[in-house]
Amino acid sequence: MARPLMIMVSDNRDHWEKMKTYGLSQGYSVQCYTVAEWGRGLGDGSFRQNIGADMQTSLAVGSSPLDSGAKILQFPVGGMSGDSLDKKVRTINELESVAIEDAINEYEGNLTEAAKALGIGRATLYRKVKQYNIDPTLARKKRGLAA
Repeated sequence: MARPLMIMVSDNRDHWEKMKTYGLSQGYSVQCYTVAEWGRGLGDGSFRQNIGADMQTSLAVGSSPLDSGAKILQFPVGGMSGDSLDKKVRTINELESVAIEDAINEYEGNLTEAAKALGIGRATLYRKVKQYNIDPTLARKKRGLAA
């Protein structure tokens, strides 16, 4: 079975090293590119074919998905599009609150599973739900699982 692949596009070499260390510790193949290399490579068909060649997949340009059904995480990049220029910087608490709400919704209000997905303890999640005034019953009601 092929190893999962992590691709990082950044001009910050320190981030590369952290990503490589983390990825390898999790059993992932890690490939890092500068923004310029990535931009040039996307226009080159052989570059797209060679990314993850050991995984027998090819990278598609634009909104087309990878043929292996990979999960693609979108990262906000300032200055890359008109939308990102209009957005203000969000605080850590705002980001944490959104992540918690997303996890609770994804796991249909099951706080134990949401806590596992977030990598925090259940008691910590309960405390943060109270801190951010998040109502997990809303996620349960959406699926008809009102408690």
